[in-house]
Amino acid sequence: MIFVGVSAWAYQTARPSPPRTPGSPDGPAITSPRIKLRDGRHLAYEESGVPKDTAKAKIIIVHGFGGSKYDHPFATVGSPELVKELGAYFVSLDRPGYGESDPDPKRTVKSLAFDIEELADQLNLGPRFFVVGHSMGGQVIWSCLKYIPHRLAGVGLIAPAINYWWPNLPSNLTNEAYFQQLKQDQWALRVAHYLPWLTYWWNTQTWFPCSSMIQGNPNVLSPPDREVWFKIFNPLQLQNMRILATQQGVFESLHRDMNIGFGKWEFDPMDVENPFPNNDGAVHLWMGNEDLIVPVTLQRYIAKQLKWVNYHEISGTGHMLAFVDGVTDDILKMLLKTSN
Repeated sequence: MIFVGVSAWAYQTARPSPPRTPGSPDGPAITSPRIKLRDGRHLAYEESGVPKDTAKAKIIIVHGFGGSKYDHPFATVGSPELVKELGAYFVSLDRPGYGESDPDPKRTVKSLAFDIEELADQLNLGPRFFVVGHSMGGQVIWSCLKYIPHRLAGVGLIAPAINYWWPNLPSNLTNEAYFQQLKQDQWALRVAHYLPWLTYWWNTQTWFPCSSMIQGNPNVLSPPDREVWFKIFNPLQLQNMRILATQQGVFESLHRDMNIGFGKWEFDPMDVENPFPNNDGAVHLWMGNEDLIVPVTLQRYIAKQLKWVNYHEISGTGHMLAFVDGVTDDILKMLLKTSN
């Protein structure tokens, strides 16, 4: 009976609460425009920049871990004059389970690429469009390169998250980078990769430290990141951003993100082929050399293997490099200059 009781307790604590779907009686209100996907789910989005009908470049922005459609650098710290000069139109989306986008219990590495393609089609962005992603959103961009390369006009990966279990990464480099992470993150990533059914329990229990990103441990930020982050956002704004992003529940947003991002992938990014063999577009990858969240050593290796990736390492910056004064505009200029 003790065994049965312990098993029942373990099952209940490891099982996440049902998501609070937007528009449901106990769910968050719907305040943003949304499209209805072919499987019946809804995807929320936010438009910014120049009007879509007059835009020279149409850019889909994919937010990072714990973010939302409102968290993209071009709208936050970018120059409105430059956006107007370049004719840039942005549409940023809430990824499934975040903000006001319905959760996707069948979500895979592959599925979000087709969600993005469907968003582009329903908004009439044309046969080709740009995609830009930061951190975990940057990791999603690899899926776009793999599954919808024919739809891409240009690509920007900003400090994209790396899965330590991608097969083509050398074990000596991954081991070195992995053990440089905070101890609590080493354990959180192990759980997400090997025991994904325990991810919810691990990141909500109080016995051991959970993921530093979920806990809000400032030690995960490098000195340049702390300076940039707290210059742009005050503590109340940061709290409100997290509440907005995870209002449907932490499992369908943060925890599923971890399970998919650090689980077993359907492909290895280093097997992806150049989407622009005719030089009618370009892929750019930006990294800060003081990034404590994504290992720069692994990023350098990936960029070295994929000769068609234009790699930009910016000295004195960290994971939040896209929010550094001037860097945001440089990213936009480089993305559009080499893709037009």
